[in-house]
Amino acid sequence: MDPATIIGIVLALGALFGMIQLEGVSIAGLLLPAPIILVFGATIGVGIAGTTIKDAILSFKKISRAFTGKVVPPQSVIDGVVSLAEKARSEGLLSLEQEAEKLDDPFMKGALQNIADGTDGEELRILLEDEMESRLAADRTASKFFMSLGGYAPTVGIVGTVVSLTHVLENLAEPDELGHMIAAAFVATLWGLLTANFLWLPLGARLKKLADLDELRMTLLMEGVLAVQAGSQPRLLGERLKAMVPTHALDGGDGKGGKGAKAKAGAKTGGDDQGLAA
Repeated sequence: MDPATIIGIVLALGALFGMIQLEGVSIAGLLLPAPIILVFGATIGVGIAGTTIKDAILSFKKISRAFTGKVVPPQSVIDGVVSLAEKARSEGLLSLEQEAEKLDDPFMKGALQNIADGTDGEELRILLEDEMESRLAADRTASKFFMSLGGYAPTVGIVGTVVSLTHVLENLAEPDELGHMIAAAFVATLWGLLTANFLWLPLGARLKKLADLDELRMTLLMEGVLAVQAGSQPRLLGERLKAMVPTHALDGGDGKGGKGAKAKAGAKTGGDDQGLAA
């Protein structure tokens, strides 16, 4: 699990809380039920109005993925594909069927089984490309949904503020209460901006990033297995796949560098390489 989303949101809320403390703002004055209900309820409502019920439910189910989604280092994927190429070169393509049974990744498992069954290379490419698009569609749908909520929330907050200010103008005869009422009116705008920038937009961006990383992973797997099927030389295959990945991404994002990831993968048997699993 990559903790970026949790760390980022906690850091943002910590900065907000620090400002509240330094400014001496009353937290109770910000936790008003009416604007909170309006901002959350209306934002989600208009978001659902712009899509389908099925997609909205799917999007909310994807929230957990934004926090727990696994990021597989590209170097680990490459090492796993190279090990399969070495096995296929020494034992034949039929040996890949045994390797497929050891994998948890349905995408890779299906690809290896099709190779073992003798599926034509062009037909296999079309099949894998279609499967890749269908697997990425859910994350991208959820990303668009939350990004749309991030666009609606500030405007909904402004609507709440306008409604509250209308109430303020109705009570001009009570000047002692105006300050408190005006301050309360702007709480709706605060919650609109807060939920958009601290919740909805980060969720949408995170799901989009996970979809992009998963697309890269599946692209490496697809190109790798097709090259294995064509009899590509393992070392050249590894270099080709590395050329498809940005240099910084080969570090795996863990500060260990590509060499460390490669050494770790080399200590495993080809069939047990965890880098092939999502």
